[in-house]
Amino acid sequence: MNLSEVTERISRKLEANGAQPDRQKIESRLHRLVEEFGVNTAEAERTVTADLAREYNLTGVGSAGNTATELRPISEIAPGDWVTIEGKIVALTPALSPSIAQNGIIADSSAAIRFVTWTRANAPAMEYGHWYRIESAVVDEYKGTPNLKIHSGTTISRMEKDAPLLPSITPVAELKPGVGSVRAKVIQDWEVSHERMLQTGLLGDETGTIKFVIWKEDAKEKLDLDAVYNIFYATVDEYNGRLSLSLNTAMYISDEGDIEVGRHETEIQGALVHVAPGSGLIKRCPVEGCNRTLSRQNYCPVHEIQPNFRYDLRLKAVLDDGVRAHNVLMQREIVEKLAGITLEEAIGIAETNPLGMDEIFYRIRNAALGRYYTCSGSEFGGRLLVNSCTPVTFKPEELAALLNRAGGEAA
Repeated sequence: MNLSEVTERISRKLEANGAQPDRQKIESRLHRLVEEFGVNTAEAERTVTADLAREYNLTGVGSAGNTATELRPISEIAPGDWVTIEGKIVALTPALSPSIAQNGIIADSSAAIRFVTWTRANAPAMEYGHWYRIESAVVDEYKGTPNLKIHSGTTISRMEKDAPLLPSITPVAELKPGVGSVRAKVIQDWEVSHERMLQTGLLGDETGTIKFVIWKEDAKEKLDLDAVYNIFYATVDEYNGRLSLSLNTAMYISDEGDIEVGRHETEIQGALVHVAPGSGLIKRCPVEGCNRTLSRQNYCPVHEIQPNFRYDLRLKAVLDDGVRAHNVLMQREIVEKLAGITLEEAIGIAETNPLGMDEIFYRIRNAALGRYYTCSGSEFGGRLLVNSCTPVTFKPEELAALLNRAGGEAA
């Protein structure tokens, strides 16, 4: 929709009630809501109309359909909404950009949501552990997850309230990107791969397992292997179709009980018939919590040029079991075993070989293509995220049996 038409419509409505609005100001507000905050045009029109009606002390203008001032539980808000909520600040995280004044997690008795306060909003800073009423904030969406954006039109009021919050525990298998609370057992403690990383490993409950990471930060402590924890308000991220928990936003409390961890994995045996582009030696974004694959020009789609990238190995391939073809994704540890080359060796070859990183792609492809493997892992979004992969060894007796069944003779 043309915002000039919306501007004209709002102006005429206000003029009909005796106001003299500034059309340029109206259009500027509309552009900010629609383009900067991703608000749909109809909601932006209602919001701007209602805000200007209040400024000009007009009654009955812009109130129809405007729900921005209606208090709503966090569990019921959705991307595109213009909302008012009341909640407790349960986590604050360092801002990674000068355009962000504050970010963290706010929760009420129904759910929790990540929030961002823009620097230019000039909003008062909120304190950890306190309740606030946030009016006229906008909800947008990132990777399918609602996020609360606090802008210049948002009103923040501290509340004299200290109601306890009891977050509901979500089974690991039912986690979605956003904010989640789990009761889980530490079943693996991995060697850290980044100097800023305090700990990483694997958590599990009766329904499945999930990777976790804790970044170095004051007052953050490691989890004990084989111990059970109640983890409240962790950040649930998604990368390459795989979920992980970041515990820097979370509070974790040890639990004396035990958990029989469930492992729901899919096993596929077949021939590796295709190695896809993007396999081999790749570069990843070094910005904390990002880890996206960079282009050949070291460009991250979120953080732009990253000269201080880090290398990694992966294999994106197709495994054919004779019935259907399965997309599979293998990470560094498995690729090293499969191709017989370590990450350090691959980096050394790429930096001295005329073909550079392409040489590693060809070596890994030649080592794996056409061979038979048994792969197991979790399926997500039509792709098997491989946790283990072993070559299928040749068994002459099985070949002879198959040939006999087919009416032939073994050579």
